[in-house]
Amino acid sequence: MEYKTDIEIAQSTKMDHITAIADKCGIDQKYVEQYGNYKAKIDLKLLSDLAGRPDGKLILVTAITPTPAGEGKTTTTVGLGDALRKIGKNSVIALREPSLGPVFGVKGGAAGGGYAQVVPMEDINLHFTGDFHAIGAANNLLAAMLDNHIYQGNALNIDPKTITWRRCVDMNDRQLRFVVDGLGGKVNGTPREDGYDITVASEIMAVFCLAKDITDLKARLGRIIVAYTYDGAPVTAGDLKAAGAMAALLKDALKPNLVQTLEHTPAFVHGGPFANIAHGCNSIVATRLALKLGDYCVTEAGFGADLGAEKFLDIKCRMAGLRPDAVVIVATVRALKMHGGLDKKELGTEDLEALKRGLPNLLQHVENITKVYRLPAVVAVNRFPTDTEAELKLVEDECRKLGVNVALSEVWGKGGEGGVALAEEVVRLCREPNDFTFSYDTEKPIVEKLEEISKKIYHADGVELTAGAKKQARQLTQLGFGNTPICMAKTQYSFSDDPKLLGAPRGFKITVRNLKVSAGAGFIVALTGDVMTMPGLPKVPAAEKIDVDENGVISGLF
Repeated sequence: MEYKTDIEIAQSTKMDHITAIADKCGIDQKYVEQYGNYKAKIDLKLLSDLAGRPDGKLILVTAITPTPAGEGKTTTTVGLGDALRKIGKNSVIALREPSLGPVFGVKGGAAGGGYAQVVPMEDINLHFTGDFHAIGAANNLLAAMLDNHIYQGNALNIDPKTITWRRCVDMNDRQLRFVVDGLGGKVNGTPREDGYDITVASEIMAVFCLAKDITDLKARLGRIIVAYTYDGAPVTAGDLKAAGAMAALLKDALKPNLVQTLEHTPAFVHGGPFANIAHGCNSIVATRLALKLGDYCVTEAGFGADLGAEKFLDIKCRMAGLRPDAVVIVATVRALKMHGGLDKKELGTEDLEALKRGLPNLLQHVENITKVYRLPAVVAVNRFPTDTEAELKLVEDECRKLGVNVALSEVWGKGGEGGVALAEEVVRLCREPNDFTFSYDTEKPIVEKLEEISKKIYHADGVELTAGAKKQARQLTQLGFGNTPICMAKTQYSFSDDPKLLGAPRGFKITVRNLKVSAGAGFIVALTGDVMTMPGLPKVPAAEKIDVDENGVISGLF
């Protein structure tokens, strides 16, 4: 049987005009700003106009620890949104925007897959409506104003050696991780060490996604710390008088983007911070709109539940006052066998022993959601043709022991129809009582919060701070940032900070090597292991296979 690629499926599907999608979820045309026929931005005034309308049910889709075998979290999110409509429910989807770095690197696009995609997938995966360019421009405007301030006399007494603000570009470019700029003589600036982050790791992205409206955005931008004075006092974007201009650059970007699935379910795709570095969730304004417009809002968080779900629950829900009604944990038999030690080439054959060895990874994520956060959950097994009945039964039996049901998901091949069983279980879970709680209290000291995340979520023996990180913890506490949430920057490939430790490792500690405050976002970033804020391209980048023909038709995106 010949399979179509994701892009071939997307290009062969007839899309509805975006005004019809807006009508479907009850958006008056006066709020719709069209970007061509199939994309639109929605005026934020709609959110305030709907303030009195009750929220729908909030469903979070997360996953096991990712492997090269693939899990299908976004595909499941999209397919679940479609499936809920199949069973007569008014669902609206809220997703992150893809970064160009992964699109051209290893991971590929992030618009779903098979017959569970958001479209137009080429636009969404490439420039879309220009949000990321605006975020990059705001980031780099602040960098330019900072260096210009120093060049023009340094009235704020900034110590150039303490500058924490880096430039950014939305591309995987390891060459830019560490640079020296300001060379070429006095007229070209003050020479100093500098560096670039990928746009999705910028604090501007986090601020953008956590802002409730333009006023909140501007206030958050003003609080961003870019450097310290020679006396050790923080210097902010507000001190540099940059916040207003940055907000002006982001004014239109802050409006959520409306698109559709292959089955014409409305979907907001807006914002996209990395989950292994930043908090990994789409914008608060898009989630709020989806909750007001749908009876069920299906959203996702990045990577495994230890990263994306933890940050969604402990950071986004805390800041936005959100309360999830159900959690879907996506797994594949193939990925679990990889966690059990199988090579990628061996995943197509039945191996119950490898599956047994890998299952603790899934079960630990399940227990974290149900016992730490006290939320109702279902495991969605993204079915592959090579999965055997014995393997599927083993997964189901082990999850049942924890009081959690398993629903087979076949949305990749069947669209919404392949997710009906999952949708019915989600609707059932949304009626269940839940006692949602956070994994830590923000009022506790920084080190205690790090300990709680490490022990409760990663099941580590504890946390170790380098001498530098200990000093930073003391300084940040003295500066008044001791009671903010923690955003862990950690490898996505393991519960630990070592990507080689698969499954559900034990007997390890999390090493925090650096702590820095994202005062605009409102959290402290704890850098662990070798996590980098600027990825690099692989030996054979996905970009090598992407092309466009004489008719403007793009190929090679996946």
